Amino acid sequence: MSAPVAVVTGAAGGLGQALAAQLREAGFQVVAVTRECANLLVRKEVDDLADQLCNSVQKVDVLINNAGAAFAHYAETVDGVERTHALNHLAPFQLTHRLLANGSLAPGARIITIASDLVGRGRLDGSSPDVTGTSWRTNYSQLAVYGTAKLAAVLATSALAERLPDGMTAFSANPGVIRTGFNAKAGGLLKLVSAVSNLFAASPEKAARTPTMLATAATPPSPSGSLFVKGAAVTPPADPGLADEVYERTASALGLQPLSR
Repeated sequence: MSAPVAVVTGAAGGLGQALAAQLREAGFQVVAVTRECANLLVRKEVDDLADQLCNSVQKVDVLINNAGAAFAHYAETVDGVERTHALNHLAPFQLTHRLLANGSLAPGARIITIASDLVGRGRLDGSSPDVTGTSWRTNYSQLAVYGTAKLAAVLATSALAERLPDGMTAFSANPGVIRTGFNAKAGGLLKLVSAVSNLFAASPEKAARTPTMLATAATPPSPSGSLFVKGAAVTPPADPGLADEVYERTASALGLQPLSR
């Protein structure tokens, strides 16, 4: 029997590297996606990555959307969206849906998107949620924007779980504060607080335990669509109606066909 396949984005270091190592130890064949493989800020490169995976991997059993960044200043990608939202929310959504569309995901595939403690700082208008981040153009706040992008990803994952084919599951995983270079590389306020936060931060190996558990548990954890922290499901940070709105608006912004319930 061939080994199950896991795809991990943002696997060059830190949490992604730890996840890849733990999944290999669990018997997975790991496809480690780094920026050298694809720049996930660019939609065309996300599409190209989905095509490459379709052509090179028989079936993807676990997809971990780990790549992320908290940019210190406002700027837009070549596709006209704010960078933090592009990398933390739009790219995972796009890659997941492209792999669903091209048949790359195994019938029992698990989709895991990495969240953050800063989800609590996220701000989305319930009647008109901005899923591309362009509303932050004139009042940019690094922590709030990063939290909002992660919140959008958590909500979209919750809505996705309700639409997946039978047998597939989707989860968000909050690894907590991690002792890596993420905050320092981010610049801005996150760089300033990194020296303090690293004092109580977990190692990448410890932080990887929850997403690894979601990927490797003999029976898929329940309920699908939940945010998991320290190995346990917690109540999603908003109502299902907002999750549906974020999902539909994200699909529209990316020019994707939303999955039906």
